[in-house]
Amino acid sequence: MAYEVTATRKRPQSFDRLVGQEFVVSTIKHSIEQGRIAHAYLFSGPRGVGKTSSARILARALNCEQGPTATPCGVCSNCREITQGNSVDVIEIDGASNTSVNDIRQIKDEVLFPPQTSKYKIYIIDEVHMLSTSAFNALLKTIEEPPAYIIFIFATTELQKVPATIRSRCQQFHFQLIDLDTIKSSLREAATELEVEADDDALFWIAKESTGSMRDAYTLFDQVVSFSQGHITMEKISSKLGLVGVDQIAQIVSYLLEEHTDQALLAVQDLLQAGVSVEQCIKDFTLFFRSLLFIKAGIHDDAILGVQSDRIPLALRNAYSSEQLEAAIELLLKLYREIRYSLNPRFELELFISRIGSLPSLASPTTLVKKITQMRDELLSGAVKLPPKKLEVQPDLIATNQMIKPSTKAVPSSSVAAIETRNEEAKEQSDPVKPAPVVSRPFTKGDLPALVSRLSSTPLLSQVAQAITDVGHEEGVLNLTFSTAFCQNKAEESAEKFRSLIKEISGFDGPIRFHCLETEKQEETPQTEDSVVSKIASIFRGEITQQTNEM
Repeated sequence: MAYEVTATRKRPQSFDRLVGQEFVVSTIKHSIEQGRIAHAYLFSGPRGVGKTSSARILARALNCEQGPTATPCGVCSNCREITQGNSVDVIEIDGASNTSVNDIRQIKDEVLFPPQTSKYKIYIIDEVHMLSTSAFNALLKTIEEPPAYIIFIFATTELQKVPATIRSRCQQFHFQLIDLDTIKSSLREAATELEVEADDDALFWIAKESTGSMRDAYTLFDQVVSFSQGHITMEKISSKLGLVGVDQIAQIVSYLLEEHTDQALLAVQDLLQAGVSVEQCIKDFTLFFRSLLFIKAGIHDDAILGVQSDRIPLALRNAYSSEQLEAAIELLLKLYREIRYSLNPRFELELFISRIGSLPSLASPTTLVKKITQMRDELLSGAVKLPPKKLEVQPDLIATNQMIKPSTKAVPSSSVAAIETRNEEAKEQSDPVKPAPVVSRPFTKGDLPALVSRLSSTPLLSQVAQAITDVGHEEGVLNLTFSTAFCQNKAEESAEKFRSLIKEISGFDGPIRFHCLETEKQEETPQTEDSVVSKIASIFRGEITQQTNEM
């Protein structure tokens, strides 16, 4: 007996054997059982999902000697003739090669004659979208009001090319892609029938490569069986077809994470020398990073990932953020589009491997702005504590303390160490329950380090205190001069806190005034009329030739 390919040998001969199209099967079976048979059907969907097979099964169900029935016997003369393709009452037409209006006119003439041995004369037109516009127009009237014994079954992979006037006259059934697990089960059944041993990962790869088409899966299965010598393994498939395994890609990505770019590039060179094409490498890298992105989103279904998730190391699953994985996939898709115009596609792949090594450090401008905003908010709210800046005690602090008026009882302080020593002695001499009172004295520059230290819990106010440039007393009023107007305003907003801390440090309980060094300098150097004229002359690039003073 002549060899028969698996796709033909496994073609379903009944509705129960049609896998992956439960909605189509149940609807057609119920319509036949209830006697609601339409005069025109339109089957649409991707290639290799059972459109033509369903049309032939429907033809047998309608013309079976026991029918119309949802379960044709398959042994009567009508069923056998339809299965072999030589029934005179079931005419199959290739729409791609019979596109002219003359072919349709021939059909219009033939429908006038009733069937010879069957109940219905059935026309199956495959790839009906290939008919010309005039051919569709010639078919409109016949489809809308055919004789009772005529049934049309149209099949197409491009439903959008079929005119709406044709679609509205037909019962439409859309065939879906077959899921990966169903294809894998069918392949295992076919391997068992052929007495071929097949590994699970090899069948998974064949089912994945078929992209939902059962015919493509059977075709690829026959090709793999021919060189597997009775045992289908993933290693044989990779070596014979020039594929990149998941383990090899995972090893290359691990090298990149460990910053061993040289080893990653050498591993890629080994793949290319083994006969793997650059295009195939890009496809496999894209699938790998896509799988990582889906796992990052919480999706672990192998049918969706396209790879077996347990073959991806745990260390790689959390190595990248979603944003970084999206950037890698976008770069790979762009690379695949550009290699056709490249000087050397191999150079493009090597450049990608070199760039992808810095992927863990990749961040978009949006992410950086969000991070900076978060850090600023934490700094202003005091959630982040900064160490206080140490102020160096200048030699002129002693002279400043000696310049205090004799009427004030000043306790000179020349350094931070002296202040801490004095506080420790007062603490030791005080009551262990009730703290010793602080002796009232003027607040001096020597007390600034202690003030900064007390404000360390509030980083912003600590920085403001460090901006104090001068401390002075005038008629019982403490004058604090700041270097900028911003620091002056912040100090005025927290005047109560400054007052309580100054009282705690020196015992001074008088009024406090806040000044700004920049404002004082501007007041000391007012602009004269001559300076204003000079500025105007400089702006307009002129010069002053004569100046008169008018009273």
